[in-house]
Amino acid sequence: MPSSRIFSGIQPSGELHIGNYLGAVKNWVALQRQYESFFCIVDYHAITVPYEPEDLRRRTRDMAVSLIASGIDPSACTLFVQSAVPEHTELAWIFNTVTPLGELERQTQFKDKSGRQESIFAGILNYPVLQAADILLYKADLVPVGEDQVQHLELSREIARRWNTRFSPGYAAHAADDESKRSEATSPETGMPAGPSADAAEVQGFFPEPKPLLTPTRRIMGLDGKAKMSKSLGNTVGLVEDPKDVWEKLRPAVTDPARVRRTDPGTPEVCNIYQLHKAFSPPETVDHVAVQCRTAGWGCIECKKVLFENMESELAPIRARVSDIRADEPKLDRILADGAEKARSVARATIAEAKVLMGLA
Repeated sequence: MPSSRIFSGIQPSGELHIGNYLGAVKNWVALQRQYESFFCIVDYHAITVPYEPEDLRRRTRDMAVSLIASGIDPSACTLFVQSAVPEHTELAWIFNTVTPLGELERQTQFKDKSGRQESIFAGILNYPVLQAADILLYKADLVPVGEDQVQHLELSREIARRWNTRFSPGYAAHAADDESKRSEATSPETGMPAGPSADAAEVQGFFPEPKPLLTPTRRIMGLDGKAKMSKSLGNTVGLVEDPKDVWEKLRPAVTDPARVRRTDPGTPEVCNIYQLHKAFSPPETVDHVAVQCRTAGWGCIECKKVLFENMESELAPIRARVSDIRADEPKLDRILADGAEKARSVARATIAEAKVLMGLA
């Protein structure tokens, strides 16, 4: 069994689009056999905004279908829905008691939304606390994230430190002693504090401080070239969209603004279509695309046609698997139920021990 454990979650936004497929799920597929993996459809996180209950049920199920069709293997990882494991919210309340309000108010997402909305729900403020509970409930060592999510993970690490300082036996004294040794040590080259040595043992508490496992794919921009690919902005390509609809979206997609005329040379690095080539096309094609762009050997439509063909090579099998999964709804029910039970067996043990350490049991 892999020695390290990872946790990652995704909101139930319905069927995947290529942005979250390339930015997260494709990486999960590669990681699921390298680490003990817990992948969660985080439906509690989805209820901080107005929604229709039946729509949420549909979107949660569609997300599960998309994940499995994309290569998430329930026999190689634990796939489950967050609300099927009530220990998530129990641990979130526990963590609320050790999390300073100021830390939550400084989170980028909260500042952004509170600045744009006259009235904001407490769930938006506490969102990162539940996120910390999601991760730490399974004592995950690593969390696959994009660069824009590192701030929330750092808060999870801070919450783990605060809880450990109060309740993990010996943690506070060990941490203080370790910090003292680090501050007293000096570098022979500079005379300045040397920091922790490479072989220094990390202070371990009941909850580990999860580290980021940065996703190799850069943030996927929407077809408008203005913002991250998002359904709310209408700039996405669905993972299981009909090929004709995909091409109708791809054909007018924004490219290098310097290429006004067919004969204008471009800079592939600033072109969103080139970034999608890097995600879907073979390396030799990516190199050829770059040359054709810089020399105006191809027009943008020609470049997009090649991209479309390579996208189809990857997406067509996923569409076929979606049809197969939807044809056997009871099997999907069993997969999610089995995943939830497996997750709960870990979650129950974590909560039981944490409550003993806190004097709650």
